[in-house]
Amino acid sequence: MTGSSGSRLFSTLSHLNSFLDFSRETQRRMELTWTGALLLLCILFILFPSFQLYKRKGQLPPGPTPWPILGNLFQRDVLPLYASYKKLIEQYGPIFTIWIGSKPLIVLCGHRMIKDALIDHAEEFSGRIIVPTIKRIFRNHGLATADERNWKEMRYFMLSTLRNFGMGKKQMSERVQEEALCLIEEVGSMQGQPFEPKRKCTSAVSNVICAVVFGNRFDYKDQTFMENQKTVESILKLCGDFTGMVYNSFPKIMEYFPGQHTKTFADIEKLCGFIHKEVILHQKTLDILEPRDFIDCFLINLEKEKNSSKTIYTLEKLVRFVLEMFFAGTVSTSNVLVASLFAVAKLPHIQAKVQQEIAEVVGTNRIPSMEDRLKMSFTNAVIHEVQRCWKDSLETFPRATTCDLKFHGYSIPKYQAVVPVLPSVHFDPLVWETPEKFNPDHFLDEKGQFRKRDAFMAFSAGKRSCPGEALARMELFLFFSALLQKFTFYLDVDTKDMDVISLIMDFRNNKSFSLRAIKR
Repeated sequence: MTGSSGSRLFSTLSHLNSFLDFSRETQRRMELTWTGALLLLCILFILFPSFQLYKRKGQLPPGPTPWPILGNLFQRDVLPLYASYKKLIEQYGPIFTIWIGSKPLIVLCGHRMIKDALIDHAEEFSGRIIVPTIKRIFRNHGLATADERNWKEMRYFMLSTLRNFGMGKKQMSERVQEEALCLIEEVGSMQGQPFEPKRKCTSAVSNVICAVVFGNRFDYKDQTFMENQKTVESILKLCGDFTGMVYNSFPKIMEYFPGQHTKTFADIEKLCGFIHKEVILHQKTLDILEPRDFIDCFLINLEKEKNSSKTIYTLEKLVRFVLEMFFAGTVSTSNVLVASLFAVAKLPHIQAKVQQEIAEVVGTNRIPSMEDRLKMSFTNAVIHEVQRCWKDSLETFPRATTCDLKFHGYSIPKYQAVVPVLPSVHFDPLVWETPEKFNPDHFLDEKGQFRKRDAFMAFSAGKRSCPGEALARMELFLFFSALLQKFTFYLDVDTKDMDVISLIMDFRNNKSFSLRAIKR
């Protein structure tokens, strides 16, 4: 090969290498460009709801600025609302908007605002948003349904069935009294030794529901009975804590992540299996002419529907409805009962005054009855004051507007999630004389007689108020007065640096305290 030929070949190869390098660089740049474009599209796709969020933000009441995608979810100065509402009211007023993920939630605070919504505009605020946790647990059945027709039918069925089984009558009162005697025996078995009262009180309250639903009660030491209680308690914990709010914001993603929510859902299905077995047993022994309990009444309606085009009553609905009754009728009532015991143990002069009233009205030869409540104003006032001091949030159980409406100068669309912060009513300085102090006089008039307060909303208000209110009131009075008749309670820990409201809230936040019950 000549020198000139070699030079041309070398030059050609050099040009070819340069071209290939240029092609590879161009391809790399194109790949980076496409990768960047795809990444940008993904980000825009993810953030698009946030752009819409900020667009909608101007049409809703003002509130703390949400983060993209997450909303106010991780902002500790916003959630939970029962702890932050006072500062938020100072900045935004008694109606404001927070964001759970990319979904807005209108928050109502103070007696005047909440009364205006839930009572004066009861129909407009009577809807219900079923969040993913509730939908996952109750499957859109029972009262935990957004279907207005089903909800009204189930609520009517529940109230009428409870009435048929003695609600508001001596028959139901006697059932609770019988369980109170069992609770007294259980507490007495501790022989003055320290014990945590939560499990015993929860068993008593749960057995009242069991008597209504299943037609029988369970022994307090029954392992399945105790496991079922813990499962019901875990529902409230999941729905009310941070994990529940994250699940509600990103349910599809959370299904792929292990955690407490996974265990809770599994335990719930196990409990539903237990309920289903009870339902099958009831089916086999059902007598249409003589219903024994709530399950029988539901099954009778199910039989009547067989020749009807309606399908409101199904076995799946019955199982989830029973689960809901245990959830709604056990945890909150037992929590208030235990908190009441802590309160009087913390304040011996209050406990002594309750016991004096019991001695004067009831004596020692019989157990307190509902007829006694009218004469036991102070005891009734103490129970109500404990309920007033209990702080909780309902972010996981929002209401919804049923139509477009103008409310306090804002245009609120139909199906908008709304949450009333009930502690803001119970601690409203415009209503209560000493809102930050435990004071039973809030519920007593100048003559020492019990007085009702419009600003007492422990069972909510309006069309979505708790349908089990009457039963809960009965249980709280009869269990509490029966225990105070037989025992004097003492806290087994030093709480001298803690006021009653702080004690109640520590218990609410799962801090355990022991009591000693000394027979009188």
